[in-house]
Amino acid sequence: MTDTLDFALSLARKAGELIVHERKTATLSREYKNGNELVTNVDLKADRLICDAISQAYPDHFILSEESSPELGNIQELDASVWVIDPIDGTVNFAHGLGHSAISIAHVENGNFEVGVVFNPFTNEMFSARKGEGALLNGSAIEVAHESELSRAIIATGFPYDKSAMEPLVKRLRVVLNNCADIRRIGSAALDICYLAAGRLDGYYESLSIWDHAAAQLIAKEAGAKYGHFSDVPDGVDPQFHNEDILISNPVLYPKLLSLLQSAAASE
Repeated sequence: MTDTLDFALSLARKAGELIVHERKTATLSREYKNGNELVTNVDLKADRLICDAISQAYPDHFILSEESSPELGNIQELDASVWVIDPIDGTVNFAHGLGHSAISIAHVENGNFEVGVVFNPFTNEMFSARKGEGALLNGSAIEVAHESELSRAIIATGFPYDKSAMEPLVKRLRVVLNNCADIRRIGSAALDICYLAAGRLDGYYESLSIWDHAAAQLIAKEAGAKYGHFSDVPDGVDPQFHNEDILISNPVLYPKLLSLLQSAAASE
């Protein structure tokens, strides 16, 4: 059996070659899931490449993929090996020719994230981690920034496709902008979290789907980040699998950002 990290690294690079080639040479077809969430034919091709390779190499493993198998029950309770896949995180960027999108591949073993890989093939940046062994960017160790002052911190976030409940998000945005140096909305949650892991950003908050943050959260934790939530996690839910109101930063800024975001929630 191939080492899962080596396998994920090789697979992410193959999928990256595919999406770069397709972006240059193919005509993109565009569809919208739930009426507003963009998916292209290249998302589906990359998904098929990744899932077929996993099924061939690890036929007994489960796959949770945004495009082809988004339902797998409660993976924290599965006494099994699970791969969590986003074939292109940042599809809107990809479709518009912006070079900020990535393949995200995570391996979960018996309810714990063990391997995470996030690869941006347009910049050739490969973020990776194995639990307990630190985080890497193109093979070199990375760690979170050591910024301790909110007023100097650069914070990233994102916004949902569904714009029907924007007011709470605007309140959070206002309080963060009023207390931090600036905010970034770059369009790929996986890369945003990896940028935090590499010290390029100081904090990140958003509600996501599991495939958006599975690999990146392990990379961030292994780089020294604190990972949690600014609202209550439901009873019985393992925080690493809870998708709502995620907050990540270095350990010094974390309680300050937590207080800020909770103050915005209190005013809702």
